[in-house]
Amino acid sequence: MSFKRFDTEDIALSAESIVAPAWSNQVTTLSGSIFKGTQVNLASADYYYNIYSDGTQNNGTGDVQFAVAYGNRKGSGSVNFSTSEVGKSPSSVIYGQYRTLINGDEDTDFNFESGTPTPNSIYVISVNRGRFKEKLLPGSFQLTLTSGSRIITLIDNSTALKTLSYVDAGRVYDIVSGSLTNGIVTNAAFTAASGSYGKMYPDIGVFILNGNALKDSGSGILLNVSESNNSNGNNINTFTAAIVSGSNFTLRSEETVTSNYVFVRVRNSEFNYSTNPSNITGSGELRHNVMVNTPQAYMTAVGLYNDNNDLLGVAKLSKPLLKDFTKEALIRIKLDF
Repeated sequence: MSFKRFDTEDIALSAESIVAPAWSNQVTTLSGSIFKGTQVNLASADYYYNIYSDGTQNNGTGDVQFAVAYGNRKGSGSVNFSTSEVGKSPSSVIYGQYRTLINGDEDTDFNFESGTPTPNSIYVISVNRGRFKEKLLPGSFQLTLTSGSRIITLIDNSTALKTLSYVDAGRVYDIVSGSLTNGIVTNAAFTAASGSYGKMYPDIGVFILNGNALKDSGSGILLNVSESNNSNGNNINTFTAAIVSGSNFTLRSEETVTSNYVFVRVRNSEFNYSTNPSNITGSGELRHNVMVNTPQAYMTAVGLYNDNNDLLGVAKLSKPLLKDFTKEALIRIKLDF
């Protein structure tokens, strides 16, 4: 085994953005029969529903695609935990959870446009972490909600922005009405009477939808939100049914893959002698005379060491590489992280 120190020009860094479908089985659009899992029969269904795709992921046994939840600033729309705690309910827990996650402040409520009332009700879509990996791709979101004869298609406004806005959870985009045609936005507009339809937070895979705006979709009531105190309003069911009826949820993920390229340059005068102990006799001489004047060696692997001589990684060649004084080699090692 022989060693050689890398020069500065032997190491290069590269970053590449990888875009992929967000849903299982490399599907960009969830359509057809997406459905709630068996989890809706458990106590956790008071807080959220896990949503599965169709096909092989039946009966709630496959991969979760996303979860839906309903939150209320005053705790309405669900049953209180106890009679002594008015307004303390699953809906208040959901509202507080996402308020803290997104704003980093438990006292800051959700506002969807300046000058509009702060809505009490929010609907939440939380994409499964395994589906979007690092972040969601702005401009790839499209969701159709259908309730009876009312239909609305929602997208994000990333393509129209000139400056980005940030909150504690990262980038934030408004959700507006519109559609995507071959990945191109068409007919994007704010048409909600109560501000934007919601916010998209691509860095954490969360969508917060404005309950007031969905109640008044600009063409009448889309979702009949129940905000009665200490009463189960079945708002998660209503929201889920609108997603399933719409049968169109398009989304892509985005991941930045950083590659470290290491170039191992083997000059003609280097690494021509084998360091295998079996090549040396007991007296310290070369066992084979041919290795004196015309040595040959076969390279099979490259080890990467730090300054403390600790082995950090091994790159194996696809086949042994013959090396002698008449040959040079350049081996490129790619490390992705």
